[in-house]
Amino acid sequence: MLEKLTNPNPHILVIGDLMVDTYLWGDSSRISPEAPVQVIDIKKETMVLGGAGNVVNNLRSLKAKVSVMSVIGNCEISNDLIKLLTEINVDCSLLIRDEKRVTSKKTRIISSKQQVVRFDIESTENINQNFEKELVNRLKKKIREFDLIILSDYGKGVLTNSLTKEIISISNREKIKVIADPKGSDYGKYKNSFLLTPNKKEACEATNIEIIDEDSLYLCLHKLKERCNLQVSLITLSEDGIGLLDNKLRIHPTVAREVFDVTGAGDTVISSLGYALANNLNIDDAVKFSNLAAGVVVGKIGSATASLDEIFEYESSLHLSECEEHIKDKENIKSIVNKAKSKNKRVVFTNGCFDIIHVGHVKYLSQAKKLGDILIVGLNSDDSIRKLKGKTRPINLLKDRACVLGSLESVDYVVPFNDETPSNLIKYIKPDVLVKGSDYKGKDIAGAEFVSEIILIDFINGKSTSNIIKKIKND
Repeated sequence: MLEKLTNPNPHILVIGDLMVDTYLWGDSSRISPEAPVQVIDIKKETMVLGGAGNVVNNLRSLKAKVSVMSVIGNCEISNDLIKLLTEINVDCSLLIRDEKRVTSKKTRIISSKQQVVRFDIESTENINQNFEKELVNRLKKKIREFDLIILSDYGKGVLTNSLTKEIISISNREKIKVIADPKGSDYGKYKNSFLLTPNKKEACEATNIEIIDEDSLYLCLHKLKERCNLQVSLITLSEDGIGLLDNKLRIHPTVAREVFDVTGAGDTVISSLGYALANNLNIDDAVKFSNLAAGVVVGKIGSATASLDEIFEYESSLHLSECEEHIKDKENIKSIVNKAKSKNKRVVFTNGCFDIIHVGHVKYLSQAKKLGDILIVGLNSDDSIRKLKGKTRPINLLKDRACVLGSLESVDYVVPFNDETPSNLIKYIKPDVLVKGSDYKGKDIAGAEFVSEIILIDFINGKSTSNIIKKIKND
């Protein structure tokens, strides 16, 4: 999927209700003597972007360039909000402060990975017409800088009926897609958007159609599409995936394996959809990408995000990725190794020509994978194989060999190298474990000085590329 991304840093504008999410983390071992409630012993406090800010955070995790437009307060919460946005390099020049508003803050108390209670501080009244006009004027001046616009509506008063319609009108004139996460039961203000992302409950309330099967799903999608004049009609279906309708109905199943917390999952869907569409992916590929991002996020606690590396790793673990996505150069694999080690993951490295893949290779790589969390295979280039084995080799060229290796369940990444030995590559990426065949027992092993552990694995007797070639020639 990731190889289809053609614009890795699209400029996306997020307009909507910005919030601050605070988490108080603690443990509970007793009940209060004052009331029948738990007493939480708070161990730490974290503060993150919430609401439309969570959409922003998700986009920044995907390396998108992000600008944000909203009306916020002039309070301490607003200062915290600006600080959080600035820390992740978000353009805040389109924000307006209103002395009469209080920026939304949601505080959640978490005990033993479970949310115990939430309390909110916020303003929910509509912004006034003067602020609407100022936002429109600022948008008109900057509109051509953006690849896509996301409306993140939490019903807190920023995306008023008239402002939303004007934003969509301006964007359509400039041929810039607008996608919206709607709020309420009247979707009229989102008319002429490219798509909306209501969940099943929201879509049912907006259309008065109960979704109980594929036929009713089609009717609901069709009604939304016609009523709002959408290019694509879409409904998120929780554990059943995402249903969409343009010329025909499709249902893309969810790919989540474990669900710990669905907080912010809707924000992840719209941000990853926006990122994919800004990369010119078609709607089906964009939905598949979004499902992968959501699968990563619901496996975390709190309003989490998904990076491209996490999405790739997750896609690989589900055996859904294309073989080309596993092939990396030195610079990319170094970054991947560093991130893996920062998460205390054990990185295993082995290398070889892997000219004609056979059962010996497969068994060997499977054993190597079991020695850690990530298996990297250094793959000799065609020139280096000719130097090692003669002019008649390799039988299969580098691109083909790399793709076959990348398709194996045990192999996480393939890194081609041009030297006769992988010593320089091993020195560069510094894996934790170097794996070689048992025929290296008592021999010098290239790159051994750059790893903390060397493990030798037995080959299957009689299984080799050379023997296969001899058999073919004899036959």
